[in-house]
Amino acid sequence: MTEENKNEENSIAGSGCEILIPLNERMQLEQIERRIIKTYRKPLWSKFVKAINNYKLVEDGDKVAVGISGGKDSLLMAKLFQELKRQGVIKFELEFLAMDPGYHEDIKKLLIDNCEHLNIPIHTFESGIFEVVDRIAKDYPCYMCARMRRGSLYAKASELGCNKLALGHHFNDVIETTMLNVLYSGNFKTMLPKLKADNFENMELIRPMYYIHEKDIIRFTQTSGIWPLNCACMVAAKKIGGKRHEIKALIENLKENFNNVDISIFKAAENVNMNSILGWEKDGEKYSFLDIYDEED
Repeated sequence: MTEENKNEENSIAGSGCEILIPLNERMQLEQIERRIIKTYRKPLWSKFVKAINNYKLVEDGDKVAVGISGGKDSLLMAKLFQELKRQGVIKFELEFLAMDPGYHEDIKKLLIDNCEHLNIPIHTFESGIFEVVDRIAKDYPCYMCARMRRGSLYAKASELGCNKLALGHHFNDVIETTMLNVLYSGNFKTMLPKLKADNFENMELIRPMYYIHEKDIIRFTQTSGIWPLNCACMVAAKKIGGKRHEIKALIENLKENFNNVDISIFKAAENVNMNSILGWEKDGEKYSFLDIYDEED
């Protein structure tokens, strides 16, 4: 067999892009993909499919843009989407978007190397967000960075003809956001599994890892030989700690004394009793229980 034929045999196609992978790495890739639906079927694959079915996140005819930051969550999400497409139950298209907000060249190379190794054919594009955030939002860089990243991803997804943008937020992100709002903002608001984009017509944001616990993502990543990026933002690196880290630690402490407290926090957003709350807000309008108090007679 010629060297050219060997390369052809060892290549793995994906979404219109073919990546040549050495045989030893190809075996590792196949093992990683197999582990998702075998070893980690219950904590990862089943919960991914459950969220998609329960919340109707992906449907026939969709074109989904998968946001790839290079972190553990987005890399796993990309592989889960590839498996979903491979199984063919839902007829949809995929695009993988990797935005460069201003990474150091070594960080960018690691992101690209990871995606090539995992056979994730990414569209890379630059946004310069880190520089902008450093200039205008030194006191709240993560909030501004997240908003700008999302807007940039929406724009690129729309340009590619996608109608949905998938982000890798997971179960722990959901409950931490809920607790952040309760304890620091004085409101009850959670992270929804899907929402319509404000400034991009016919575009939805979806979170298909909604039921997946972070500890299972970490365990899968560490045992699969994947080297994901951590937050590579030099702006955020200048700030120590952060409220989200405090909330994460608080929830872990609560779990020592309250069984399944994390699940209870998650379910609280599904079981809001409108007859037993002081007030609520909808579409920018605020309401009090007094507004409907007399209607109950």
